[in-house]
Amino acid sequence: MGFDDTYKLSAHAVITNDDGEILQLRATYADKTWGLPGGALDLGETIHEALLRECQEELGRDIVIDYLSGVYYHRVYNSHVFIFRAHFKGNGGITLSSEHSDYDYFSVNDLTPVQRVRVQQCLQFNGEVQSAKF
Repeated sequence: MGFDDTYKLSAHAVITNDDGEILQLRATYADKTWGLPGGALDLGETIHEALLRECQEELGRDIVIDYLSGVYYHRVYNSHVFIFRAHFKGNGGITLSSEHSDYDYFSVNDLTPVQRVRVQQCLQFNGEVQSAKF
């Protein structure tokens, strides 16, 4: 590792509804795809702090982090993604930030192939943090 190397890191939450469906947000930027709540770490943040902040910003709700289930490398973005299982703290509705135009809950089978792997590994967590390259 070189002294001036930089790495992109992000933290994302797998949050389910009572039917076991996965919360996804539709981005208003880039290719406007659906994705898990969360985002990039700010300078000096831990992965936990980043996830709590990102979910509050994107959903207008506080979350409770249950566990870290996986760390994944994405070649296309040259980034590492930390996937956490989480749930909402208290009751209330979702208030989206300007970064997202919509939210919905999806079955695992309706997720993209990469999301499906990450989410399935999260939901089937056995105490061993998973890793993979995409």
